Amino acid sequence: MQSTSRFRHMIVSIALPALAPASAFAATDAALLPRNLSPWGMFVSANIVVKAVMIGLACASLVTWTVWLAKSVELRRKSALARQRTRALEGNMKLAEAAERAGDAHDAVAQLIQSCAREAELSGGVHDDGLQARVALRLERVEAAMSRQIARGTGVLATIGATAPFVGLFGTVWGIMNSFIGISESHTTSLAVVAPGIAEALLATALGLVAAIPAVVIYNHLVRGIANYRALLGDASAQLMLIVSRQRDHRDFRLARAAE
Repeated sequence: MQSTSRFRHMIVSIALPALAPASAFAATDAALLPRNLSPWGMFVSANIVVKAVMIGLACASLVTWTVWLAKSVELRRKSALARQRTRALEGNMKLAEAAERAGDAHDAVAQLIQSCAREAELSGGVHDDGLQARVALRLERVEAAMSRQIARGTGVLATIGATAPFVGLFGTVWGIMNSFIGISESHTTSLAVVAPGIAEALLATALGLVAAIPAVVIYNHLVRGIANYRALLGDASAQLMLIVSRQRDHRDFRLARAAE
């Protein structure tokens, strides 16, 4: 019996030193693990540089959705008005009547009409080939100005879509670098040391994709809408050129009948 009890004491004396480091590492792991692994918790515990990256990406995402809302409303309103004025020009309408209907409006088609009427007025009522060339030049310039105006702000979406993934990648690299620095300072390869930093780094990458993907999709959508709007302006310019051509032909016909 005495030999058995001595044997047990020897086993305990040998096992305790071996188990003590494991229990100490387990306690250290539990202490190093963050209490909150939610996105907000990882943001709060992130490095200041990673926080700045996340805040910048969140602001970029907010800008993306703001531009989408503002440009969608603007495109819908201006396209509807352009269709309405273009349909009115398709009737048997003279240039003076079209200018009177447009009045002092500032929409794109109204400015096309006003520019065309202004050139006809400056020409002194002489409807010749030179007038048609000058009107075409004026309409082209107005179309270009209106196209630049409607496309204003969409370049921000292209910039966000192109740079947001790289900004998120920068936050990822910085977070992983800090994780390895933590491993070096703690002299341990425990997962509890490296896991929080990697999680924060991957969150930065996720936010970069969240900002970039909608920006690219919305940019392509707005580009298609702007192209349709430009086509409407092209249709309006064509109708105005037809009106000028018809008035010139009618005037030449009246002059020919008078000469007979």
